[in-house]
Amino acid sequence: MKVIQLHNNSTELISKAAKNNREAQHVLYELHSPKMLSVCRYYVKDVQKAEEVMLNGFFKAFTNLNSFRNEGNFEGWLRRIMVREAISHLRQQKNVELVVDEFEVNHDHTNNIQTEIEVAEIQQLIDDLPEGYKVVFVMYAIEGYKHQEIAEILKITEGTSKSQLFKARQLLQQKINELNKSSYGTN
Repeated sequence: MKVIQLHNNSTELISKAAKNNREAQHVLYELHSPKMLSVCRYYVKDVQKAEEVMLNGFFKAFTNLNSFRNEGNFEGWLRRIMVREAISHLRQQKNVELVVDEFEVNHDHTNNIQTEIEVAEIQQLIDDLPEGYKVVFVMYAIEGYKHQEIAEILKITEGTSKSQLFKARQLLQQKINELNKSSYGTN
């Protein structure tokens, strides 16, 4: 693979890409696509669909590159686009159902999971969550969004976001405990 030196820093590369320089856009794509595919994959179970979501996200990013003001991290800006694109995809597929069920959630976030589960198994457990739980869990636990931000993006209340996260964690804990019980006899 031929490496093309297009830039000395990311600001110059982004500037060139914003002016529709295809080589600069290609370099940005090559630099960021592995991480962005992972972001899309958190939300979209099927890898081919996740790739499609990522490509749509890059198209939107390149179309709106002039709105990036170099005031923050480009990767973070791009990541937010991918998250919104994945959520949009799920909505179009009618896979996201967020049950409005508000109740007081215990804010004890201690994790008492003791296991040796592989990453692929954890991803499968997350994939198996109901879509509403999964979206909120990924946005909060993996992407680092706050409940207020999740509520705004998903057009739900903060209480619903907290409830979905609580239920997702409960379900994941239950599934991990089941995996641990079944693996004790095989170790």
